[in-house]
Amino acid sequence: MNNDFHSSSRSGYRAKRKKTNIILNGLIVFVLLLIAFVAYTIFSSDNDNASPKKDVQKTEAKQPVHKDKGNKEDQETASSDSQDSTALDDSQQSDETGSDDSSTIENADESQAVTTEGGDTPEVQKTVENPDWKPVGTAQTGEHAPVYSSDSTDWQEMLNAISYATGLDQSNMTVWFLGRDKSTSNGSVGTVSSKDKTQKYRVYIQWEDGQGWKPTKVEELSKVDNEN
Repeated sequence: MNNDFHSSSRSGYRAKRKKTNIILNGLIVFVLLLIAFVAYTIFSSDNDNASPKKDVQKTEAKQPVHKDKGNKEDQETASSDSQDSTALDDSQQSDETGSDDSSTIENADESQAVTTEGGDTPEVQKTVENPDWKPVGTAQTGEHAPVYSSDSTDWQEMLNAISYATGLDQSNMTVWFLGRDKSTSNGSVGTVSSKDKTQKYRVYIQWEDGQGWKPTKVEELSKVDNEN
């Protein structure tokens, strides 16, 4: 009887202990799952909060680049406009300078010209002397002696100097006289006019070795000696 009682008590105790262990194990598992869930929730929330910050940082980091790029484009545009404006100004200035240069070239021989009324003889209306006049060049070599022959190189070079000083084209020039200037050792003098005789000049020229004939004085005449 006692043995049956003790056997029954042990069985009940074991069953109760087993049940208790199952409950404890279940609670432990539940607590572990709860801890895992809470940890996951916390980490997930941290990641979500951290992600916008990174995006903001990236956006903030990129904005200066876009701004700099925009500024660079604006600077390039401004630089291009400035260059175009400068090129236009240079072009206009070049045109104006070219025009001025052309005018200067045309008036170069008049820049230092000294004009006086009258001259050494009554038919001289004006006398022009210009230190800017240059020798016209020569194809002759060796020792020079004036040659007053119309088919000579020297004659042609003398006409070149006279045309240079007066502005008369040789195709519109009548030569009335061309000979030695007795007042100098190496000078010549020519009297010319336009073919319509509206322009009449006496031109004094001087020979410079290796450089040719150089005008020294031009007299504007009212008439020429051989004019009818």
